[in-house]
Amino acid sequence: MLVVDHLSCSGYEQVTVFTDAEAGLKAIVAIHDTTLGPACGGTRIWPYTGEDEALADVLLLARAMTYKSAVAGLDIGGGKSVIIADPGAGLSEALLRAFGRCLNTLDGRFLTTADVGCTGQDMEIVSRETDHVVGLPVSRGGSGDSSIMSGLGLYVGMKACVKAVWGSDSLRGRRVAMQGFGKVGTRAAGHLLAEGARVVATALHESTLRKARSMGVETVAPDEIYDVDCDIFSPCALGGVINRDTIPRLSCRIVAGAANNQLATADDGEELHRLGILYAPDFVINAGGIINLSTEVGASYDPDVARAKTERIYGVVERVIQTSRRDGMPTTWAANRLAEERLTAARAARP
Repeated sequence: MLVVDHLSCSGYEQVTVFTDAEAGLKAIVAIHDTTLGPACGGTRIWPYTGEDEALADVLLLARAMTYKSAVAGLDIGGGKSVIIADPGAGLSEALLRAFGRCLNTLDGRFLTTADVGCTGQDMEIVSRETDHVVGLPVSRGGSGDSSIMSGLGLYVGMKACVKAVWGSDSLRGRRVAMQGFGKVGTRAAGHLLAEGARVVATALHESTLRKARSMGVETVAPDEIYDVDCDIFSPCALGGVINRDTIPRLSCRIVAGAANNQLATADDGEELHRLGILYAPDFVINAGGIINLSTEVGASYDPDVARAKTERIYGVVERVIQTSRRDGMPTTWAANRLAEERLTAARAARP
């Protein structure tokens, strides 16, 4: 049985463990903060090596969602859920429906959508038991594929970074090295290529690399991506890839990607700052997905509204960079400060 350490959960509003032995469900939902509205975050399905690993992951991701929504100016809070299972082995309808019933016990304090290891079809099954699922197909009143706005947000965020480094936000001729080429990376690459940027990418599966090459993207082996001579290094897979081993290998001026928790430790953000490499904090530049989802909370989804809000990521990235430069601090600190200022103001406005 998983025993939740109350110290590790300090600062979180609610951390709940759900089990259903008959359905094979073991899940954790972490609600970090609902100051700005109901917590919203994806459901990650992953074969964690242990329950402690799953708890550490969900806590880190939930907190990041709070800051992501706050700095993006959204009226939703932060949360995350994980299901300890191997999605490659297949997920039963019983397990997914059991998870939906568990969400009902949270009384709408947590809204979820698909994440790593979880598909839109999985979420449709979950939604048969609960109304607390967002990101369903547009035909069902949801906001649909969030990768569209995630890719757009990454692209406009890169433009803001390029302007800060070189004085113009044009990406023509700039070389972008993408570590990971999933749905978000593919969407962003489309924008980059259309503007005349050069893209080199890597991925674990040959089928993904073939897709990249068909778009005109150069490809390299997974471990070679860190050594690519580029203007922008873009982590677009799992987290922790910017660390003490990979940073010395980078030959870029900007790190800007769609992955969550790109820095292995807080020290890695400080090291990038010391080296003069501009880091776009992940929870700022990859907010397009949650922005897209937020537009269906309490309203009918409008893709034009979602796009307009996503394009504001450009201005948010600019604010982070300006704060960083003005106060001589890493961009990670600056982004955290902006998020905390909004949360503090919202708490002060409460009765």
